[in-house]
Amino acid sequence: MSFNLSKLEKAFMLLDKGIEEGVFPGVAAAVGDNKGFVRVEVKGNKKLYPYDEKLNRESLFDLASLTKVVATTMLLMKMLESGLISVYDRVSEYIPNFKGDGKDKITIFQLLTHTSGLPAYLPFYEKCKDYLDSINYICEEVKLNPNKNVEYSDLNFILLGRILEILGGNRLDTLCHKEVFEPLGMKDTMFNPIGKDVVPTELDKTTGKVIEGVCHDENARFFGGVSGHAGLFSTIDDLVKFATMLINFGRVREEVFLSYPLFIRMITNYTPNSEENRGWGWVIKGHTAFGGDLFSEKAFGHTGFTGTSIWVDPEYKVFMILLTNRVHPTRENVKIIRFRRLFHNAVLSALDWRN
Repeated sequence: MSFNLSKLEKAFMLLDKGIEEGVFPGVAAAVGDNKGFVRVEVKGNKKLYPYDEKLNRESLFDLASLTKVVATTMLLMKMLESGLISVYDRVSEYIPNFKGDGKDKITIFQLLTHTSGLPAYLPFYEKCKDYLDSINYICEEVKLNPNKNVEYSDLNFILLGRILEILGGNRLDTLCHKEVFEPLGMKDTMFNPIGKDVVPTELDKTTGKVIEGVCHDENARFFGGVSGHAGLFSTIDDLVKFATMLINFGRVREEVFLSYPLFIRMITNYTPNSEENRGWGWVIKGHTAFGGDLFSEKAFGHTGFTGTSIWVDPEYKVFMILLTNRVHPTRENVKIIRFRRLFHNAVLSALDWRN
């Protein structure tokens, strides 16, 4: 299949409509396939406060929870391939004080698929002294919810990030740069983008200043900007490189970044009878509203709270990336949820089955 370019043009016109209707101040979008076709558009403003400033193609977006799949999941996959870890290892094998309340039975697999029973979120920046104190708090104070089959939880990936640090003997940002970003040529993907052209996020009601240059997520910011659940920044062009690897089932040109057997396991739906379909880190489309109306059941993706997303359809062999600053100036703007579905539908409608 290939794209009908006139129909694809109409799909990209929705980006202008999104800006006009206040879905987001600015957007960097990309659509591509497994044959090497890529279209990138960058539109609108990267900031509105305290003054308007145009978005650049080189601007770094706060990826928020895309960190979970672009950084943490990928690093875990690389360590799994190297024989350092198994998804069926218990968390307590790496963090011994993760015990009590049934925690000693929880596996890496359950963290990856959000089936651990850990709660969705806790404000560690209000409860704890620092990052390691927060890890101990999860281990010793947090209770599991045995009645919830799937509950998307930042805590799962905070723990995964810590486990990878223990395995790798270094901080998560250093490990990800070496094992993931550098091999994929993602030169502008990083935690703590000091001195870079960064897209601002929310207007902080407490300080009256826009959050700029540091991550939007309060817990990740409290952890020093580096966490398994949030904190990563990247550009549209770097994420095109990442998505191109995904649409080619782990291959980068003639090189293999992820082995085919591992890739297939990563995008398998392990929770088909739940409200949320989960692979290893990824959301799987299945029969849900995630991603839009027209993706195949095997499509997989992830979103970030700041207004970012990556979706890949291995059946139709296309990927879509939307990077926005929808939380600028306020997180109360949730129009991105519906817009994302409409944009994805329009792009998939532009596929020409005759080619």
